Amino acid sequence: MNRNLFVAVALLAAFAGRPASAQVVLQMDQITCRQFLDADPERQILIGSWVGGYYSASKNLNIFQSIYAKRNTEVAVKYCEKHKDDSFLNVWMKTAH
Repeated sequence: MNRNLFVAVALLAAFAGRPASAQVVLQMDQITCRQFLDADPERQILIGSWVGGYYSASKNLNIFQSIYAKRNTEVAVKYCEKHKDDSFLNVWMKTAH
């Protein structure tokens, strides 16, 4: 019995000392073009993927075509370079096809 208690306490101690991982919450409609352009490539992919999915759902599209995803991203980025204070989501919805 003491051995089981020792194992349980050891496991609790091992996991209790680990810091909790931070959860990031993004309000997609509030991300500006400037924030998107300044983001690291991994964050840009995350945001672009989410916005692309949102756009597809709004148009009731259920097929993913990478050529359009690439094109829409390139067009949105070009627009954003000249309109850095605009919402990235609004820019995508305005420029995507």
